[in-house]
Amino acid sequence: MTDPIRALYFNGTLTPSPGESHTDLLIEASARILREQGVEVEVVRAVDHALAPGVQPDMREHGASEDAWPELWQRVLAADIVVLATPIWLGDASSVTRRVIERLYAESGELNAHGQSIFYGKVGGCLVGGNEDGMKHVAREVLYALQHIGFTIPPQADAGWVGEAGPGPSYGDELDDGSRAGADNDFTKRNITIMAWNLLHVARMLRGGIPSEGNDRNAWERGERFGFQNPEYR
Repeated sequence: MTDPIRALYFNGTLTPSPGESHTDLLIEASARILREQGVEVEVVRAVDHALAPGVQPDMREHGASEDAWPELWQRVLAADIVVLATPIWLGDASSVTRRVIERLYAESGELNAHGQSIFYGKVGGCLVGGNEDGMKHVAREVLYALQHIGFTIPPQADAGWVGEAGPGPSYGDELDDGSRAGADNDFTKRNITIMAWNLLHVARMLRGGIPSEGNDRNAWERGERFGFQNPEYR
């Protein structure tokens, strides 16, 4: 029997539990689609964990008094899909989300059994919420970071919602007429749905991994150049 696809969402809200999080509502809209397809979903609110700053796998070995990352890293390893969900603050991802990215980067030197980045075969996505513009900017920064360290990014792997510029309701806030801000936004609903399905499709496709021809770092260290030619030596 094939193991189920596993998805891990990091909620980058600045609000510790049990406080309400608008980002949680975006996550649930996406996660519900995956759960209905048999995906095992876990949500981690990063601010609830003592994530030490730094780009080493365990910052306790570098002076930090505590570091929850080594335990969270095991959850990342078990996941096929990793989604970073963040609010927008000052036009950018939250500081908590940036810290998660830095800690993922701390593991980028790890290789799998084929000499590839440990993140090969994992699929990455991004959810963004706020009440001012900046959604595409944040998604660009997050998705670039994920693909750089080895995640595969499906087409249209970002979704989100932003309201009018200036102070105003965030996603899911109750409005005067009793409706919820953003809940009926067709653009948001469509993109969340496309993103969830594309994450799942690509995660299924990558169950066998990515071929190691041309990206085996161990082979490169042994002198294999996979067809690369240096013009100086032609």
